[in-house]
Amino acid sequence: MPYINTDRRMELAYILSRMEMANVKADGDLNYILFAYCKRHVEPSYNNYKNYIGELRQCATEIERRLLGPYEDKKILESGDV
Repeated sequence: MPYINTDRRMELAYILSRMEMANVKADGDLNYILFAYCKRHVEPSYNNYKNYIGELRQCATEIERRLLGPYEDKKILESGDV
């Protein structure tokens, strides 16, 4: 995961708060936002699209590693393993 500096995080916090205010959900809203951003702001080229997709995949990998994995471990302790 790219760990950005504190100043940049503060700049981006505004976007996150606006997404919260707009009640953006990961049930289509987020997909729309990420696709629309790509369509409007990523300069069309194979390499640029590849890099954008790589960012999305790396984010998914980080969610699995840092959020989903510990959640699964907690549930195994609560309910027992398969």
